[in-house]
Amino acid sequence: MAAIICGSFAFDTIMGFEGRFAEQILPDQLHILNVSFLVPSLRRDFGGCAGNIAYALKALGGTPLPMATVGADGASYVARLEELGISTEYVRTVADTFTAQAMIMTDRDNNQITAFHPGAMMQAHVTRIVAREDAKVGIVSPDGRDAMLQHARQFAEAGIPFVFDPGQGLPMFDGADLLAFIEQASWVTVNDYEGRMLCERTGLSLADISRKVRGLVVTLAAEGCEVWVNGERTHVAGVVPAAVVDPTGCGDAWRGALLFGLEQGWDLVRCATLGNKVGAAKVAQRGPQNYTLDGVL
Repeated sequence: MAAIICGSFAFDTIMGFEGRFAEQILPDQLHILNVSFLVPSLRRDFGGCAGNIAYALKALGGTPLPMATVGADGASYVARLEELGISTEYVRTVADTFTAQAMIMTDRDNNQITAFHPGAMMQAHVTRIVAREDAKVGIVSPDGRDAMLQHARQFAEAGIPFVFDPGQGLPMFDGADLLAFIEQASWVTVNDYEGRMLCERTGLSLADISRKVRGLVVTLAAEGCEVWVNGERTHVAGVVPAAVVDPTGCGDAWRGALLFGLEQGWDLVRCATLGNKVGAAKVAQRGPQNYTLDGVL
């Protein structure tokens, strides 16, 4: 069975700052902030939420159907997907624009500062979701605002259960929008910061949200995650990585594992346990799509 993955494709320019952001930014001078960071290391990777999630799901043996857009510069990304055996059926090229670009700077404590240019992603809503027999599950991950709204509605209309994972896109939506997403979704995933924002904007507690869906997961970085089902919380311990090299794409790797488990019909705790293992494997490698998962299952 397949998973439809709605989200972004992006080229990630990843830079390493050998100091600490906190030591360079003066809190009492934020109103006149003007800083420069020397970044001795720089590389360009394939990224974006849909691409990263699809990579993880494929590495686990699942069948990803990424639904995303690339710009006129996106031929290399499409070719990479084909080399990996990932379907490009729902990948659309938008002429006269760039593929989304993320400029990510990471300090020695793995804190990150990101600048993001959406580019072709802003046309993602043009591609529609329709019912198909082989699509067992889907996900709405960070994407263009219109695309997230429309794809959630289309998943619900097609009868395809899906994960609502707003990620960095959460601030684009007000309380009414977020309540509509929750009503349509089967599962919700957020990190702890996003979880607090989601509760603040909707007026719901985490327990309340979990009663409206099949399950809610709040990821807690190295501490693992909390699984909420029908108002009850279960903590799933984190997995210590072999090395802490690069956090970029860790959350997407976790979501790929979540989709794999949901494809298999696993309960949410088992899905989250696998997600923590896959996230740890990703953290030990540079780049969001360069790790292997030998022996993880």
